[in-house]
Amino acid sequence: MMWIKIILLLAACMLPLSVEAMVRHYKFNVVVKNVTRLCSTKPIVTVNGKFPGPTIYAREDDTVLVKVVNHVKYNVSIHWHGVRQLRTGWADGPAYITQCPIQPGQVFVYNFTLTGQRGTLWWHAHILWLRSTLHGALVILPKLGVPYPFPKPNAEKVILLSEWWKSDTEAIIKEALKSGLAPNVSDAHTINGHTGSVQQCASQGVYKLEVDAGNTYLLRIINAALNEELFFKIAGHQLTVVEVDAVYTKPLKTNTIVIAPGQTTNVLLKANRATGKYLVAATPFMDSPIAVDNVTATATLHYSGSLSSTITTLTSLPPKNATPVATTFTDSLRSLNSKNYPARVPTKVDHNLFFTVSLGVNPCPTCVNGSRVVAAINNVTFVMPKISLLQAHFFNISGVFTDDFPRKPSVVYDFTGTQQPANLRTNRGTRVYRLAYNSTVQLVLQDTGMITPENHPVHLHGFNFFVVGRGQGNFNPKRDTKKFNLVDPVERNTVGVPSGGWTAIRFRADNPGVWFMHCHLEIHTTWGLKMAFLVDNGKGPNESILPPPIDLPKC
Repeated sequence: MMWIKIILLLAACMLPLSVEAMVRHYKFNVVVKNVTRLCSTKPIVTVNGKFPGPTIYAREDDTVLVKVVNHVKYNVSIHWHGVRQLRTGWADGPAYITQCPIQPGQVFVYNFTLTGQRGTLWWHAHILWLRSTLHGALVILPKLGVPYPFPKPNAEKVILLSEWWKSDTEAIIKEALKSGLAPNVSDAHTINGHTGSVQQCASQGVYKLEVDAGNTYLLRIINAALNEELFFKIAGHQLTVVEVDAVYTKPLKTNTIVIAPGQTTNVLLKANRATGKYLVAATPFMDSPIAVDNVTATATLHYSGSLSSTITTLTSLPPKNATPVATTFTDSLRSLNSKNYPARVPTKVDHNLFFTVSLGVNPCPTCVNGSRVVAAINNVTFVMPKISLLQAHFFNISGVFTDDFPRKPSVVYDFTGTQQPANLRTNRGTRVYRLAYNSTVQLVLQDTGMITPENHPVHLHGFNFFVVGRGQGNFNPKRDTKKFNLVDPVERNTVGVPSGGWTAIRFRADNPGVWFMHCHLEIHTTWGLKMAFLVDNGKGPNESILPPPIDLPKC
């Protein structure tokens, strides 16, 4: 009898682990909490009283349900940045694009499945400037039993980079819109919510990244800043990039990464130095004559056994206009493109689009100078609707938007030259570009010198895309298309359009719904640098958007 029990036990041990997808439940209470930074205290909007907010953990193909309860005075919506939301656009989150916001005292359950995705993404508010403090990580682990395509780390750490204002960010943007001018820059940057030691406040807390000598760590780095691209560096240590925007890459060794707002980067860190403390730093990258927050956020890499009195090893940081450092890093990224993780780059193009991204100036009688700064794509400054575009599309409500967004600018000129058009006014409208299901798109994003050239991190909801080309000056289709990488281009959901240059992306429109595309510099989004793609349903229910949930918020 005993032998039978042993045999049965051994047989049970040999059964494969269950790899069935799970349903993960989370509750987000949106509440105000007093937080002290830079030796001053202010109330901020948080999830569950935490800054940064809680990390969501799930596995590839899991379903995630997040119950959001709004206890604050602002309307709220949450975007799950980088989640494909296949057929579940109602859960994407951008206010007035896929949903009406969650009003004070109201509740909405976001319900989505992480189909075919694994890696580091994040979540953040997608209304007003609330994402300055309302954000957190979304970590998608591989399916049970599926290894990483790189050496298994001993441990993993989330590193959230952000900005901090002493003043209320909602008051800051409200005043900027009233005046028609640019808002004040932030007062500091943060690493996991802490600024590190700064001159104005010597007692400020410092984030400590604790490591054991000889171990390897996977750092999941997220740029949650509102308006600034950042360099990230750890003194005396090399970083190996293995993933960006939740897509595996060929290993890239570097001592400095550049990461734009909205982007994520996973790196392997080997704790192979002498026991001690090493500086961790995040500092801004800006290669245009635009004001930025020059305060460097600092933390310490702290080897176990190091004394608190140990002097921290420092490092030199790139100057804020270190374009060669940023360009070299960005141009070196490649998709893994392995058998298990192929790069399925569209080779046939159905829609060949050319979008200029620019600033402009429109009349404003009540503003300081009688005008206001605006932003536009193809000279169209997007006007937010009063109900969500997805609702208008799904229920066939007329008068909310038009589907005539221009495929190219109406006026062609030397976009990056010194002679810019004298007329800086833009057109206004709620216009989308319509795509047939499963059609393929090539989109060239061209910066301009209108007011000033600037790097624009552009985020596309609902899709990943391949960055097939990038360059300086004006895009030349005859010359530059020949240089496109159609083999192993990096795959992302957020891409930087270089200052005074262009970026070309390709994607397949295999996700029905209405999908926002906008600059992830929050001020540019506020000014109107945004549009949307409308992807029609395909054939049958599996290629059609699902009906809206019964608790979808009302406007």
